[in-house]
Amino acid sequence: MWTRPVDPIPPLQAAARLRPLGGLAFLDSARLHPSNGRWSVVAAAPFARLEADLGGARLDGATLRESPFAAIDAVLARFHVKHEGPAPFCGGLVGTIDFEAGHLVEALRRPVGFDPKKPLFGFHLYDTALVFDHAEGSAHLVSAGFAPSIDASADVRVRAAHAAARLDFFAEALARPIEPPAFEPRSVVWTSSRTASEYAAEVERVKALILAGDVYQANLSRRMHAALPEGFDPFALYGRLREVNPAPFAAYLEEPARTIASASPELFLRLRGREVETRPIKGTARRAADEAADRAAADTLLASEKDRAENVMIVDLLRNDLSRVCEADSVVVPELCALESYAGLHHLVSSVTGRLRPGTGVGALLAATFPGGSITGAPKIRATDIVAEIEGAPRGLYCGSVAALSFSGSADVSIAIRTLEFGAREVSFGTGGGVTILSEGPAEWAETQTKAARILRAFEPDEEAP
Repeated sequence: MWTRPVDPIPPLQAAARLRPLGGLAFLDSARLHPSNGRWSVVAAAPFARLEADLGGARLDGATLRESPFAAIDAVLARFHVKHEGPAPFCGGLVGTIDFEAGHLVEALRRPVGFDPKKPLFGFHLYDTALVFDHAEGSAHLVSAGFAPSIDASADVRVRAAHAAARLDFFAEALARPIEPPAFEPRSVVWTSSRTASEYAAEVERVKALILAGDVYQANLSRRMHAALPEGFDPFALYGRLREVNPAPFAAYLEEPARTIASASPELFLRLRGREVETRPIKGTARRAADEAADRAAADTLLASEKDRAENVMIVDLLRNDLSRVCEADSVVVPELCALESYAGLHHLVSSVTGRLRPGTGVGALLAATFPGGSITGAPKIRATDIVAEIEGAPRGLYCGSVAALSFSGSADVSIAIRTLEFGAREVSFGTGGGVTILSEGPAEWAETQTKAARILRAFEPDEEAP
């Protein structure tokens, strides 16, 4: 592992300067926090790509013998490095896992439009990245010295020479005077996959299934879609999004078939050594401009029987998921229904932690826990089938994950909510919430509007946000 200190510049500016190298991945702690928003990473110029669909996993198009999630562990083992510093990323796999990747490990109901040949996860492999430590106010270029023909078995002198060349290459790119593009509001017309009345009727369908004993809760969503004018720059929009809705697990990724702009507040998995943590969000309230009203909204959320019950059910589900791969009696709940406040929303957030069994990799951890229980419902498999039946279309990345899997073994995986998917002159995102027996259709619809508000706001002219 080779590192080089650089003069810190704003992370968004660094991303703009590395973007021309191709394959940009910007993992952005846009909302700083001592533990949940300390690091930002900018990577580009990947040396390989790992993808998987129902037919199996492929590295640069070559089929791997392992099952898809096991292939993640196999690739990480091939490029493993020892790294003892505090930074959680020293090169590795960065990419996305679609919600439907659950089909890789479970026999689930396939939603209408499910394409078995569509990649369910995709990761670029980065040997070099720029890592920001916001707590220390420092930035370092890091390189593992890998290439398609250079892995962990290569002579260290070969890796060192390659790493030195890569560090020079990135340093030169960072020195170029490229500024982030300014966002210019353009006319965008949004459509929803559901009307308010249709969504309310679907809430009642879920409640009927709860009364029938099929499920305790299910996460129901709708999708927003818009055509984009010619010349629309998703990167410029992301710069605006991180201002309007700063989030600790924000991200911007340019993938072969789509571009991702995420303002996620939710950590799905954090892995350090063998210690794993998940932080499910269940419970949402809109913030108010008036301090007293804002405090009242937070107090009401903390006292909400419906939201606390929903949160506790998902905590129990995640305890069970982690217990599948963690040491006996190591799974605990350090936080239960704690209040976290963001630019436009208050949330109830819990923490569940555990210690992985020896020899268990992050691929096995993902296979045991994906998709996250906070965006499926409980029990997970039945809730996921209900979602597929009622929503009637694949979710794609929405409620899947953005993941950074370091060659050192560390991992940070978000839940892809508040997340935009850009295609060819179009953009879409999902918004939803958990339905329990205490849910009411109009209130659930209003919650989807509350969660979508800041995303929609990012596309509009600048003025004081609500």
